[in-house]
Amino acid sequence: MKPVLVTGASGFLGWHVARVLIDRGYPVRALVRPGSRVADLALETVTGDLRDPASLERAAAGCGLVFHVAADYRLWAKHPEELYSSNVEGTRNLLQAAQNSGAERVVYTSTVGCIGFPHGGVGDEETPVTLDDMVGHYKRSKFLAERVALDFACAGLPVVIVNPTAPLGDHDVKPTPTGKIVLDFLNGNMPAFIDTGLNVLDVRDCAQGHLLACQRGRDGERYILGSENLTLADILRKLARIAGRKPPMLRLPYAVAWCAGACSTAWAGVTGQPPRIPLEAVRMGRKKMWVTHEKARLELGFHPAPADIALTRAVEWFRGSGWGGPGRPRRSWARLPSSASPS
Repeated sequence: MKPVLVTGASGFLGWHVARVLIDRGYPVRALVRPGSRVADLALETVTGDLRDPASLERAAAGCGLVFHVAADYRLWAKHPEELYSSNVEGTRNLLQAAQNSGAERVVYTSTVGCIGFPHGGVGDEETPVTLDDMVGHYKRSKFLAERVALDFACAGLPVVIVNPTAPLGDHDVKPTPTGKIVLDFLNGNMPAFIDTGLNVLDVRDCAQGHLLACQRGRDGERYILGSENLTLADILRKLARIAGRKPPMLRLPYAVAWCAGACSTAWAGVTGQPPRIPLEAVRMGRKKMWVTHEKARLELGFHPAPADIALTRAVEWFRGSGWGGPGRPRRSWARLPSSASPS
């Protein structure tokens, strides 16, 4: 059996995609940056960088399937051009390497942030959306990267695109911004919240959805991988029940959150350190990022578990890792979920 190339396997979602493939008997080759490693998985590693085409040619050589999960996932960057270099040009480099190697199928991991969100409604793969709708450099870079994947599909490369929502669960080692919601809650570091919403998904189901897309997806099509639409207040109430804690009761007005984000981001521009409250995250939070995964259900046979499973697994993993316990961490006034798909 030919090896399967997975990018981003040292990250949250990519690690779970690699594990699903290994569990199904696939020999996995992981592309890792210098100094990175993939813990607790039996796989081959190849050192490379999305910005280095020659390293990608070596990584893709002989691979039958390619899962491109890696991305530069930052809601603030002192040098925004780095996001476009990795996410847009890096995707172009990786897909070109896959094409040159004769890959039989490529699954590209986009983000729910590239889906359109109708005012007061639920988005799907056909909801109209343009580059002008993208808030911030991360979402813009991912939108452009998705266009690159579609261009390769039109040119004949068998590419399927998946748009994960907000995965939660175990092995969120960084943690991701969505996992940070859980972690901040467990540490009593969330005195307030804003009126927003997102779609919560168990990361294991998300990884399984990647494999289903590879097996059953149609070339050039997008598939939302999501589960349950919840307000942030709903999520905090569920976490309170699971963790045995009281949820925060103070809802922060958007204008106050915007001012805090603007000040925090401006100060980051002076210090060069990431802001505690990225303005980009505040602006994303103005819309409820609610979607339906009906297309994936019908075409892929994708049947995700309820959000409670993902939230419970995340709480148990953070607590078991010693991260989610009593303490006096530095506070932020509100937790602002992002629409990004962690890799």
